[in-house]
Amino acid sequence: MQGRIIKGVGGFYYVDSGKGEVYECRAKGIFRKEKLKPLVGDYAEIEVIDEKEKTGNVVSILPRKNQLIRPAVANIDQALVIFAVKEPNPNFMLLDRFLITMERQDVPVVICLNKEDLGREEEIKEIVEIYSACGYQVLVTSAEKKQGIRELKQALKGKTTAVAGPSGAGKSSLTNLLAPHVQMETGEISKKLGRGRHTTRHSQLIPIDGDTYLMDTPGFTSFYVEDMGKEELRYYFPEFAPYEGTCRFQGCTHTHEPGCKVKEALQEGKINSRRYENYVEIYKELEEKRRY
Repeated sequence: MQGRIIKGVGGFYYVDSGKGEVYECRAKGIFRKEKLKPLVGDYAEIEVIDEKEKTGNVVSILPRKNQLIRPAVANIDQALVIFAVKEPNPNFMLLDRFLITMERQDVPVVICLNKEDLGREEEIKEIVEIYSACGYQVLVTSAEKKQGIRELKQALKGKTTAVAGPSGAGKSSLTNLLAPHVQMETGEISKKLGRGRHTTRHSQLIPIDGDTYLMDTPGFTSFYVEDMGKEELRYYFPEFAPYEGTCRFQGCTHTHEPGCKVKEALQEGKINSRRYENYVEIYKELEEKRRY
């Protein structure tokens, strides 16, 4: 029997059969031998031990389309990052770090600005323009006023989307609007896990309908861009791409060199100054890291 792993906690994997049933499974010893860890989002083959109790074993993992390192999940089509326009104010450095992390793993990102009702129109417009110019889809919503939900649903349709965002941005409120039935389903799993004590510490796949899934990913407070050479960083700022290879010096880092086309574009207002400042700050951070 095949299904999809929607949650993994303490050695148990919860596999959704696609027919509204969730099986509590252990992974066979062969996984440890092969050093393969089943991940949330994996399509798996299971053998049912007890149909009544809905228990079984994961016997094999089907080939993965992709695998993210952080969060450790598999078979993702895109990421949705939710920030509030106000309360709390958006942390653009955190947003840019998240975008770098996803660019690096080849995962497209949809940016969602929530709490539209609290922000000033020109402020919101500016944020939308900055990130749209970098090639990102930017949606504006208000969970409170139920605005922009239809567009958001459209962006998620038929995809498995990893959802992230700092606390207070309205991630839960939006998830509840997108999947009103979800409390019941997670309630079922929580009962098996023991009163939902693992609600936010673990990634979880939420079926919305048919082939549309949301993957709730915890631990979104700080994104340190690790294991990366500083020379690599420029490739993860899409707005630099048109100028790559046109600077005076080959391998220009776009930080201090004369004849840099990225810095010229910055002067001409074609590249956003806040994005560029964040780039330089992360570049210096990577430089320091290499030194020690």
